[in-house]
Amino acid sequence: IYPLIELATAVLFTISPLLVGWSKELLITLALISLLMIIFISDIHYMIIPDRVLIFFLCLLVLLRLFVPFAPWWSPFVGAFVGFLLMYTLAIVSKGGMGGGDIKLFFVLGLALGFQATLLAIFLSAFYGSLFGIIGMMLRKVERGKPIPFGPFIVIGSLTAYFFGEKLFSLYWQLLL
Repeated sequence: IYPLIELATAVLFTISPLLVGWSKELLITLALISLLMIIFISDIHYMIIPDRVLIFFLCLLVLLRLFVPFAPWWSPFVGAFVGFLLMYTLAIVSKGGMGGGDIKLFFVLGLALGFQATLLAIFLSAFYGSLFGIIGMMLRKVERGKPIPFGPFIVIGSLTAYFFGEKLFSLYWQLLL
């Protein structure tokens, strides 16, 4: 799996300037990709999202967000708190169905994604995870009640929300109206 992750990281680093441009936001993008690739591997192999990794990227993203503008300026900080609170509430309601690492991860992700994209990332992560679970059960590869790591779906949902969130919101409003 490591060569695939290395390849995915290289591809994401390569296409990032094409998607976000050669701006200060590229620093946030590269930090986000780095965080998510670490989380992907860690959660698949050990079903753990390490606090050390989250603390490092929390500090890095807070620092970067102080120097990399976001419109509106408060959106990353609100996204962090809302992402944390939604996931914490979900963990309580599901009686432990959500791990503590996933909850803390969404706090860190909120700083990179901003408020709107954090909400979208939560929705997409749940969608991708559900889709995988349903297909896995149909193929008898996933057993009902057996835990599966949610981190990989958070990674895919977050990257989708970060890179394509504005387009998805625009498409949604066009279809709605």
